[in-house]
Amino acid sequence: MSIFLQQAYLGSLAADALAMPVHWYYDREALREEYGVVDHYMAPDTPHPDSILWRSQYSPVNERGEILHEQAQYWGAERGIHYHQFLKAGENTINLQLATLLHRQVATTGHYDPGLWLDIYIQFMLNPGSHNDTYLEEYHRGFFTNYSNGKNRRKCGIKDEHIGGLAQVPALLAALPEDADWRTAVKEHVALTHRHSNVLRAADCLARLLKAMENGVPMREAIAKAAGDWFSTAKAQRWSIRPDDVIIGRVLSPACYIAEAFPAALYLAWKYHDDFDAGITANAQVGGDNCHRGVIVGALLGANNGVNPKWVDGLYSLSKNADRISETRSEV
Repeated sequence: MSIFLQQAYLGSLAADALAMPVHWYYDREALREEYGVVDHYMAPDTPHPDSILWRSQYSPVNERGEILHEQAQYWGAERGIHYHQFLKAGENTINLQLATLLHRQVATTGHYDPGLWLDIYIQFMLNPGSHNDTYLEEYHRGFFTNYSNGKNRRKCGIKDEHIGGLAQVPALLAALPEDADWRTAVKEHVALTHRHSNVLRAADCLARLLKAMENGVPMREAIAKAAGDWFSTAKAQRWSIRPDDVIIGRVLSPACYIAEAFPAALYLAWKYHDDFDAGITANAQVGGDNCHRGVIVGALLGANNGVNPKWVDGLYSLSKNADRISETRSEV
């Protein structure tokens, strides 16, 4: 496994955990009032001013779709319930908890096996004790609705166009052996849950960026060459003199849809190319889908700069499940 890509993987975990308490905050004034500067791991606080759990619904078709478990009581309940209300400071959201499982599976077996991954994914989601995250993205609900209806599990993914589809790409790349067909593995993995063409295109772009950087291409140059259809470095130069919450807010949406979320992540990585801490803090601070956008920001900045051990040591999900990442920590 590449130590360089391990840093990208750890960077993705750190950025997600940092943003977790302010995930999906669109009221940036409330974010600042309640959390100040998000430059260290914090636990979530309730109420969440922008939570939509009170009007969210998911009804499993049968036991094969029972993925909310004890969290079901908070869906469609009162306003203000935090999406990640039971997570600890430094704990990852469910998509990144799944990323640690994927990393362990691929690192242990030495190759990517979609069938084996689906075994792990389905068992994890159907086990009531696997996690205590309250919100499950649309793609999980869509997958298990299809699975409940008897659809071939390799075809249960939906045309979800959210940036959360990229959440496990750094983990997968970090665990693959050097001679692996990494582009095929990334496409195959993401398509299991996200069958939207733009998500698949963005996943491929992220993978190519990280592999180019692994081969010595500076990050800004790699972005200019590999992500030109997503991102303009000329515009980024002009944008960089303006506040982040203006660019990620008025110019690019802070929301989760891939068409703007991926360029927003590339912009923050480009702007803070030489400062991991400042970049993941800026990403958290502008709110919106900062957890999943943070995967890209954290991975690119982690690859470019390395990840300070303080961020790794504070990751609750890793310390709680040390066996999942023993290979990673031994190389960092």
